Amino acid sequence: MRIFAVSRDSPYSHRRYAEQQWLTYPLLSDWSGRAVEAFGVSQTLDGLEGTPVRSAFLVDAHGVIRGAWRYADDEVPDVDVLLDAAHRIAG
Repeated sequence: MRIFAVSRDSPYSHRRYAEQQWLTYPLLSDWSGRAVEAFGVSQTLDGLEGTPVRSAFLVDAHGVIRGAWRYADDEVPDVDVLLDAAHRIAG
């Protein structure tokens, strides 16, 4: 199982954030917004088009989405719930 996080932020801000939070998984930049569009989580927020809806996806080794969660902009995803779901999918 591999874990990645994706956001529209720059790779530079990801590096600093990962260091501050002691993250052990890669933070990928969707600077172009293609992933936001492909996953169908684009919204207009405060007049900015292409802003992602806070969400999480579990994608299996074959590229099939096996789980999807959406969150309010002020809600923090429960990592334990996501990891439990990932472990169930992985078997």
